[in-house]
Amino acid sequence: MNWKKLFSMQKQLDKYIENNQGVTGENLFEEKYLALLVELGELANETRCFKFWSSKPKSDQEVILAEYVDGVHFILSLGLDKGHICHTKSSNATINTETEQFNHVFDMCAAYKHDPSQSNYEKMFNSYIQLGNLLGFDENAVYRAYIQKNEINYERQDEGY
Repeated sequence: MNWKKLFSMQKQLDKYIENNQGVTGENLFEEKYLALLVELGELANETRCFKFWSSKPKSDQEVILAEYVDGVHFILSLGLDKGHICHTKSSNATINTETEQFNHVFDMCAAYKHDPSQSNYEKMFNSYIQLGNLLGFDENAVYRAYIQKNEINYERQDEGY
């Protein structure tokens, strides 16, 4: 995965959005953090992994991947806000269930919010990558989906989203 390119693309998108929305120079960390948590919740909702009370199947993989990539956008953006960049060290398989991994990612997000260090960023980043692996996404699929969603995000800004 060419994470350097994705960080660069995210940096350009963030600047475009900030200029377009008139928030250049504002500290948007809290907003982006909440947005990440919302996206993570939307992703969990599409997987339905925690819905033990329901027999309805999970959403199609394309829908789940689209939600996953929304989270990637905010993870990259949060890192850029604090000067943290990560290149995934490993794609170690997790022994967690999907529900356990979602909870782990939420925990790593909270740790990063309370202590936005490079170390905590890497933990959050890698736990999210592990979640993607657990959901069945390889690097190529994530990369392509990110590129596609990045284009959509520009279009949305141009259309007054």
